[in-house]
Amino acid sequence: MNKKRIVLAVFIIAAIVFASCTAGPNVMEQSEKVDEPAGFFLGIWHGLISLFTFIISLFTDKVNVYEVYNNGGWYNFGFIIGISIFYGGGSKGTSRRRRRD
Repeated sequence: MNKKRIVLAVFIIAAIVFASCTAGPNVMEQSEKVDEPAGFFLGIWHGLISLFTFIISLFTDKVNVYEVYNNGGWYNFGFIIGISIFYGGGSKGTSRRRRRD
């Protein structure tokens, strides 16, 4: 196969993959609003359970990975901390193995 065709095929596949990740309309926007939006600690919790909610959200429309009604920056910060705790952050990649002689 021609090298240019391979590059074109990879580019088309990458474009399709990235286009499928774009955000769609917010279906929760028109639903009832809750009394108190999700905050920092709920963001941590949602970050910790993000893998499980992602898997469940593949099979149902009633579960979302990210809370729509949140208080903004603090929820986002908690969500990132929760994801970092669950997935290990970057600390494991920088650690060295100790050699036993």
